[in-house]
Amino acid sequence: MGGEDLGGFDPVWLFIVVGGIMFVLGFAGCIGALRENTLLLKFFSVFLGLIFFLELTAGILAFVFKDWIKDQLNFFINNNIKAYRDDIDLQNLIDFAQGYWSCCGAHGPDDWNLNMYFNCTDQNHSRERCGVPLSCCVKDPVGVINTQCGYDRREEKLDQQKYIFTKGCVGQFEKWLQDNLIIVAGTFVGIALLQIFGICLAQNLVSDIKAVKANW
Repeated sequence: MGGEDLGGFDPVWLFIVVGGIMFVLGFAGCIGALRENTLLLKFFSVFLGLIFFLELTAGILAFVFKDWIKDQLNFFINNNIKAYRDDIDLQNLIDFAQGYWSCCGAHGPDDWNLNMYFNCTDQNHSRERCGVPLSCCVKDPVGVINTQCGYDRREEKLDQQKYIFTKGCVGQFEKWLQDNLIIVAGTFVGIALLQIFGICLAQNLVSDIKAVKANW
């Protein structure tokens, strides 16, 4: 069900793929260095170079097509708001995002009208009718959350701000990126430098192994 909820993409597969790639890279680099196997070291170097190239390409495309990515993020959030109660993993993901970025919905709380349990239509007889999830609720100064805080979105926006987050997650995510641009950029540069260092180290080790074998 998770794959359908996420528009054909299940986040679990992302972790599996990333974990598999890290395992293959670690295995090739470690065994190649310990056994002085030039084939594994070359594989490690080429694979790491390919990942670096893909990351660089993704970064450039993300900058060039940032408006398209923003639209896709909006589509992704709204698409999964519809299936909020259908998948516990999806529910936890949305709750984490809304709580971390102090946001509600893609563009605002009214996006939750897309969900069959939270919409404001007369046909909806759910107890959560015209409400929002608990993760949209604003904590009071002592950290207590009113579990009924978002059960009526028909109030004016100024009144809603007292109880729930009224900013959308797309805008809040953009703001977070801008506020943490140096940290985010520094992290990617640091990862890139480590990858380049790993490639150079593997190539130097291959050259040393070949030089030693040439003297036999």
